[in-house]
Amino acid sequence: MAAFGLSIDDVAEEDDILIWPDNWLAFQVFRAMGTQWRVAMGATGLDYNVLPMVMRAAGVRRRDRDEVFWMVRAMEEAALLQMADDAEANRND
Repeated sequence: MAAFGLSIDDVAEEDDILIWPDNWLAFQVFRAMGTQWRVAMGATGLDYNVLPMVMRAAGVRRRDRDEVFWMVRAMEEAALLQMADDAEANRND
């Protein structure tokens, strides 16, 4: 970007996120799992039963599946914390 006289502020929207290339495949898997949330009185976690199929469809190599699983778990945990925070904020409004 610098070669074109641009900085990250010139191209990033406020709600844009940047994903490191090493995390891109795990992010794609997490995003593809977006319809696989188990819900009771709120989201309780992802349905891991479909995760192997999603990983295969996303092109995750067999040798990378354990690493991608733990990366998806980290994103799931962060998402659950955010959802809990959002629910708490809505209760207080």
